[in-house]
Amino acid sequence: MRGRHERRPRIPSSITLALLAAIAITTVAFAATRLDRAAPRDGSGSAPAAASATPAVSGAGESPSRPGVASPTPSASPSPTPRGRLVIHGTGDVSLDPGYIGTFATHGYAYAFSGLGGLFQRDDLTVINLECAVSDLGTPVPKEFNFRCDPDALPVARRMGVEVASLGNNHAYDYGPEALLDSIRNLRRAGIAPVGAGATQDRALEPALFELGGWTVAVVGFDMVVDPYPAAIATDTKPGTAAGHDEGLMIAAIEAADAVADIVIVTIHWGVELDTEPRDFQLDLGHRMVDAGADVIFGHHSHRLQPMVVYRGRPIFWGLGNFVWPNLSTGGSTTAVAEVTVTHDGRLRGRLLPAFIEAPGHPVLR
Repeated sequence: MRGRHERRPRIPSSITLALLAAIAITTVAFAATRLDRAAPRDGSGSAPAAASATPAVSGAGESPSRPGVASPTPSASPSPTPRGRLVIHGTGDVSLDPGYIGTFATHGYAYAFSGLGGLFQRDDLTVINLECAVSDLGTPVPKEFNFRCDPDALPVARRMGVEVASLGNNHAYDYGPEALLDSIRNLRRAGIAPVGAGATQDRALEPALFELGGWTVAVVGFDMVVDPYPAAIATDTKPGTAAGHDEGLMIAAIEAADAVADIVIVTIHWGVELDTEPRDFQLDLGHRMVDAGADVIFGHHSHRLQPMVVYRGRPIFWGLGNFVWPNLSTGGSTTAVAEVTVTHDGRLRGRLLPAFIEAPGHPVLR
C-alpha cells in the first residue's frame, strides 16, 4: 500500500508514465478525496468479517465516471468515507475446458465451485488464474496442450463469486491472438475483469480497479512462463500476455498501480512445474514486487501447492497449485485457497484454506 514505507524519490520511467496515462483513460474515476495509507509494511492484522461492498470493475471502453455513485454533498467539513474490512481470495490453475474436464457435461459448470460452500460469494474479491482461451475463435498454436474454455461457463463462474480472471499464463494464447482478444471480451461481458493479457503490451499490463469498502484495489497479472510458445507475449503492436521475463515491466506496472490504488494485488504465472518450493529467482522477484508496492502476491504454475510467507507485512503465496483441474494424483489434487484479510487500518493477514480436488474439476474445502 502506498505510504506504508519510506521510498527514495524517483523519476518515473517512460513505461510507468505510459501505464499511468492508460489507467487514467480506461478506468473508473476515483473519488476526489483520497485517504492516506498509514499501516506499516510489517506485522499483520486480525481476521475481519466479510464486507458487503459491491466492486465497480474498471476496463477499457467504460465511462470515465462511476455509474451509480452520487456526487458528494458539499459541506464545510466533509467526512472521509470510513474504510471497512475486506476478505480477498485467490486460486491457482482453473480450467473450464469441457473437453479436458468431462464432469462438467454431467454436473454443469457450477460444479467447479460448488465444493466451496459459497466462499467466493461471501467475500469481497476473488481472483482466479484461468488456464485456457475463452473463445470459439482461432486455431491451435503449435504446442503439446491447447485448452479452450467454454464461454458459457463464464456467467456461472461470476454467479459463484469470481470477479477477476488472470489470462497471464501459458494457455490463454493457445488459440492465437484472435481467440485471446475474444477471451477478454467474453470475460468482460460476463462481468469478470480480465488481467494479464491485452491487445498491446501496455493494455496487457493495465490493472483491473475496484472500489471496495472505502478502498481502491488494483489487480495486475503477469506471465513468466513463455515456453514453449514465446510469441504469446504481447508487444507494442501485437496482442498477448503480460511481461514474459521482463521484470522491469512488472515492477513499472506495480508502481503505476500503486500510484492510483490503496491495495495492489499481483497474480503471476511463474516457477517450475512440480516444484513444491519457490526458486531463488522467485524469492528475489517477489521481494522486489513488494518493495515496489505490491500488497498481495498470488503465484501459480507449478501444479503443486507451495507455502505462504510474509515479507514486510505482505503475504506472498508462492504457488497455489491446481484448483479447478483433473485429479491426476494426490500431490496434484492437494490444494488450497489463498485468503487475505485487510483490517480497517490497512493491515493484512494471509492464510491458506486447505482443499482437495475430490473429482475432476471439483475442489472441496477441507
